[in-house]
Amino acid sequence: METLRVLIADDHMLIRRGVRDLLATHDGLEIVGEAGNGSEAVQMATTLKPDVAILDYSMPEMNGPQAARLIGKASPQTGVIVLTMHESEMVIQDVLQSGARGLVLKSDADRNLLQAVETVAAKGRFFAKRVSDLAMGALLPGVAKRSSRTSTEPTLTDREREVLRLLADGLSNKEVAGRLQISVRTAESHRININRKLGFQSIADLVRYALRTCEI
Repeated sequence: METLRVLIADDHMLIRRGVRDLLATHDGLEIVGEAGNGSEAVQMATTLKPDVAILDYSMPEMNGPQAARLIGKASPQTGVIVLTMHESEMVIQDVLQSGARGLVLKSDADRNLLQAVETVAAKGRFFAKRVSDLAMGALLPGVAKRSSRTSTEPTLTDREREVLRLLADGLSNKEVAGRLQISVRTAESHRININRKLGFQSIADLVRYALRTCEI
């Protein structure tokens, strides 16, 4: 099995050491770098191209979500996990909008972090149940308003659900088209229809809906 290369970023040395020691229990992981702030994390990710970057939510110079956005551009193959002690809908929304593929509470790190690393390295998403429960409270306004008027949500076609899952996984319209062997224009049309039916305004809305309905 190929070794997974991991970057750790946290401004507290003891936290970095704790994460390193936790991951060291797994033979298939290699810690390739440690950063003490967000800017340093972006620089190291750009150079080292790790499989996974674990970023603290609150760091000097640049916080975890801000760093995640830049890492996504500089090293698209790097899956980002944000590690936080905060349990709030605002934090979850911030992380979802950043393009990070995982969110782990520090209080649950000993139980969830290793699984999160493996899942994100495999191009999946990891949000522990406690986080997913909070995410359900941050539902997109369009769906929330409709639910007050009707007990049924708009029905997506099977193809639209396929497109929804791929978009929620972070694929572009072009990548969705290639995966489903359809034209880019058709992929764009499906995305427009999904947004229209469900009232999406951003990719974060799409991911939150997919999380809530177990689409990803």
